[in-house]
Amino acid sequence: MMKYFFSLVVIAMLLSCGSIEKNVKNSMDYLASDELGGRATGSEGIEKAAIFIEDYFKKNNIKPYFESYRDSFNLNDLVGYNIVGVIEGNDPELKNEYIILGGHYDHIGQGKEVAGDTIANGANDDASGTVAAMEFGRYFARSKSNKRSVLITLYSAEEMGLKGSEHLAKRLKADGIDAYTMINFEMIGVPRDTDQIMAYMSGYNRSNFATTLNKYANEKILGLFPKAEQFKLFYRSDNYPFYEAFKIPAHAISTFDFTNYDYYHHVDDEADQMDYAHMISFITKMIPALEGMMNSPIKEVVLTEDE
Repeated sequence: MMKYFFSLVVIAMLLSCGSIEKNVKNSMDYLASDELGGRATGSEGIEKAAIFIEDYFKKNNIKPYFESYRDSFNLNDLVGYNIVGVIEGNDPELKNEYIILGGHYDHIGQGKEVAGDTIANGANDDASGTVAAMEFGRYFARSKSNKRSVLITLYSAEEMGLKGSEHLAKRLKADGIDAYTMINFEMIGVPRDTDQIMAYMSGYNRSNFATTLNKYANEKILGLFPKAEQFKLFYRSDNYPFYEAFKIPAHAISTFDFTNYDYYHHVDDEADQMDYAHMISFITKMIPALEGMMNSPIKEVVLTEDE
């Protein structure tokens, strides 16, 4: 109970000084700006995005997990790089177990021209998830309230077939990391209809992850999206390579349900289309949910059955 109260106090402090809102908006404005040219893997724009994220990690005391923040890989004639930071856990034993939080910071670069605009800025897809992961990292680096260690992992080459997350998952597996769970934040910049639960989790029936997070959030913030199985969403986002490599609970969380936003892979997927009040609500409600799961004395999130 005291830990939960502490979380609420820290979140309230961050909200009262406007830091979450300011950071979310500033990060979104830059990552989805025309200057970055749509963040295609291998482009000058994604290099600028990587530098921005690295600087954010440094500023907020999120340490590199490897010798640097970059996990580089070759993709034909391109060089891609994931950005990987770590917040060490505060428990001498549980810190050897890792919670992996992520999102992809690449996008498609150019899109179909509309009114002279050809830059597919990728605000919702997936600057929004990237920014959420960055904010979770900032929170835990500041609160130091996580018993397990946390990896903040931001991927390139998602739009080329999950190649960045695939590379990182295989590398971490080869290194022998004790990965407990993985959550990928995918398109959380727009709210669902008011009669729908705030967010949904792909592969809902593959584990008890959603029910565990809802328990620690003290409200139902995650639910089942009936069309997720039809659209095969579990296999289409950066959670899947971690499930494949580790056979752990690994899911994507999203608030985009194909009915509430018209600009998927569209040049109008811009920062000014994002609902920042919704994003801040999502982030702040997820913090105690994540924290409870991170600090449980046992690995209570387990695989159950397939969809």
